[in-house]
Amino acid sequence: MHLFRIEAAAPRPGNLLWKSGRRPRGRPVNLRDSNPTPGPRIWAVGALCRAVADALDARFNPVAVRGEISGFSRASSGHCYFALKDPSGQLRCAMFRRAAGLLDFSPRDGDQVEVRGRLAVYEPRGDLQLVVESLQRAGQGALFEQFLQRKARLEAEGLFDPERKRALPVMPRAVGLVTSLGAAALHDVVTALRRRVPHIPVVLAPAAVQGANAPAELVRALQSLYALQPAVDVILLVRGGGSIEDLWAFNDEALARTIVQSPVPLICGVGHETDFTIADFCADLRAPTPTAAAELVSAPQAIWLGALDLLGERLDDALGARLDVLGQRLDQAAARLGRPSGLVARQQLRLAHHSQRLRYALLSRAERLAQVPRAISADFPLKLERAMAQRRERLERVALRLRLLDPALVLQRGYAWLTDADGRAIVSAKKLSAGDAVVARLTDGSVDLTVTPGKTGTRPTPGT
Repeated sequence: MHLFRIEAAAPRPGNLLWKSGRRPRGRPVNLRDSNPTPGPRIWAVGALCRAVADALDARFNPVAVRGEISGFSRASSGHCYFALKDPSGQLRCAMFRRAAGLLDFSPRDGDQVEVRGRLAVYEPRGDLQLVVESLQRAGQGALFEQFLQRKARLEAEGLFDPERKRALPVMPRAVGLVTSLGAAALHDVVTALRRRVPHIPVVLAPAAVQGANAPAELVRALQSLYALQPAVDVILLVRGGGSIEDLWAFNDEALARTIVQSPVPLICGVGHETDFTIADFCADLRAPTPTAAAELVSAPQAIWLGALDLLGERLDDALGARLDVLGQRLDQAAARLGRPSGLVARQQLRLAHHSQRLRYALLSRAERLAQVPRAISADFPLKLERAMAQRRERLERVALRLRLLDPALVLQRGYAWLTDADGRAIVSAKKLSAGDAVVARLTDGSVDLTVTPGKTGTRPTPGT
């Protein structure tokens, strides 16, 4: 808990309206003014409130205050109202819509913040209040910048890689828990686990969750759970909410690297739903609250009991159906054993049936074979005559083609077939010379010729 601190000079005791060498806006500076009449001056209530407001403005404003938010509310108009408190005091605050619109986070009760504004008196009620002009988490500037730098470096090294995240076990045998013995998160997690899965043991590794020694203790606690493998199936790293300073131990680099080395899935449930630490990004899964972290690894016992009941019903149904089938087979077997004569009668009936089919098949085959010679003797002359006629037609067509190729038919049209003395056919006059003997074959004989020179070449002349 941070101490209440006002970054301005304290007023002098006994005279809140005193200001050296200056009268605030022309109003009296104290109740014993130069009024010649004896006794204190009688003020109107509104005038006194305005005088006090002027004195506060002259002595303190602007002012910066650090404390814890209490009773935060946001009106429909957009104005925010809350109180700043510490162990020794409380101060009402009002933050108007224009300043509230510049906030980069959602304030809530319990946040340690630093505000800057002006002290004033709310005249309709005469209440002292701080009109807040800016609000930020206590120490957020430097710590948040350090958080962003460390987060970027570890992300570049791959510590936040989604591919290395592991799925949670459906039914863990044991749950490891790392938190402080005095933390409310311990009570919340244990209560949730006892309510949902009272049969699953919880292995607690206590460690400080806040302070300078917290990172080292958290690392040792995690390593002690790692050494128990495979007895623990999942690990919960939890802590309640707080300011960025309260949660700073979970932004430690050594702790981040230890989380990444976890041999089993690890859930980080640190702070409230809007709080993020480097441990959240390194863990296999982030839970918005410690209770939510416990619920992620503990399906309610009623669900598993219901599943067991359903499996039992399905097993009973399957077993009953199987017993019915086997019972029918047993009945059939019993019926056969009880009347063996019936089985013999059925087999004899089947034998007679097959014998009759065989006899009919043999008779049919013999009859078909007996008809074959008769069919052949009846069809043979006709088929032979048809085949001979086809052969004669083919022979006549071949003879006609041969006759058409006979050279004698060509000689009958006035052509002659010239051959040399050796009987070789002469097809070109260029191969003849004067005096060569030539034989001209005609349709009714042959004529011996002798080649004589002519005007255009050689020409044959008749011989003897």
